[in-house]
Formats: sequence, C-alpha cells, structure tokens
Amino acid sequence: MSDAAQPTAAEVRAAAEAIKSAIDRHLAAVERRTGDDDPAVYDAFNALAAAAEVYDELLYDRYDEVTPFEIPGADGSLPPYTGPEEPNALSVLIRRDYAVVEPPRLFAQAQRIADTEPDERATGSAAVVGSSVHAALGVLFGEYEPDEIASRHTEFGLEEADSTLWVVAVEELPEAGEWLDAPFDDADPQHVVCRFDVSSVFDEDDEDDEVEDERAGLMADTP
Repeated sequence: MSDAAQPTAAEVRAAAEAIKSAIDRHLAAVERRTGDDDPAVYDAFNALAAAAEVYDELLYDRYDEVTPFEIPGADGSLPPYTGPEEPNALSVLIRRDYAVVEPPRLFAQAQRIADTEPDERATGSAAVVGSSVHAALGVLFGEYEPDEIASRHTEFGLEEADSTLWVVAVEELPEAGEWLDAPFDDADPQHVVCRFDVSSVFDEDDEDDEVEDERAGLMADTP
C-alpha cells in the first residue's frame, strides 16, 4: 500500500473510539434484552464485530500491527451456553504461549531491569541474571504486566504462539484464594460468554483454502 493510501493516525484513533462506543451499545442492549433472540442484542453484536474489523484493518494498514482478538463466529466451536442468564460475576481466562527465540536479548533486557531497580541500587545487591532463562523470565514478568509483554514480546526475545481468552459467566465470585492452585480446572465451556482465539493454524487454513481454490480453477480450465 502506498503512503498516500494509508489511513491517518486520526482515522485509526476514530476507529478505536468507535469500538469503545460499540462495546457500550452492546452492553446496554444485553442489559435491556427481552429474551434469548432479542434483535437489539443481535444488531449490537454485529455492529461491534464490524467496528472491530474496521479498527483491525486500519491499525494494520497504518502501523503494520494487529489486534489480539477475533470475533467468534457461529461455527460450533463452543457448546450451547447454559450459564446464568444474568451473570453476577465473570472470570476472564487468558493463556498466551511464547517461544524463547533470542535468549541473549532476553538476558540483556532482564539484566537491565534488575540493574535499575532503585532499592537494589541502594543496597548494591542487584540481581545477576547471567544466562539463566528461568531467572530472566522471573525478572521480566515481575516487572511488566502480561499485556505489556504481549505488545513488546519481540523486545524481550520472545515469539508469539497460540493464545486464547475466555470470558466465563459465574453465579458469584469464589472465595479469595480458592482456585489459585488450579486456575483453569473449573472453567465450564458451557458457561463461556465469548471466546477469542489467535493461532497460526487459522492462517494455514486460509492458505489451504486458497490452494484448493486455485486447483479448482485449474481443473475447470483444463480441456
């Protein structure tokens, strides 16, 4: 895409604001829903999906960056929802996988963090990361929130693999500390309100479909 055809930063920002507004409208429609097939909820869902798609495209065209979310389709990937109709609470379950592809970069970033800790500088006892991936990851994830690591993973010598996010409806919040030893064991797929998956397998499927389409075209042209 030429520079002249690229969206402006203001257009990308406007698309981001449109998503925020679409989220508010969708939530308002859900809160006022009159039944399982309320058309207002259906329309708000479609509007949110469309706003997310526009933002994703503009973000990529302008900054060569993508969002971590995909709007789930009605493809049977989730079982029918059987959770509470009006959830009083929710759990957000996130898993992101990374490959450590550049250990020297990881070590350097972790050591820089350890060396600049104010408390450690005062006592002269800053941690030495050395060549320990275990120690480097401990420093990295102790300093940054997971969302920031996701957005800056290449700086830390990491490569993204599959990721998934589940929003699960629950009747009430569990007792403090109750699920910490096994955080994902109680996730009921039938209570998933929405789910967002990111995986290279989706790109592979798209490529396979394109190959099949090309083969079909060649066969159609063969006398």
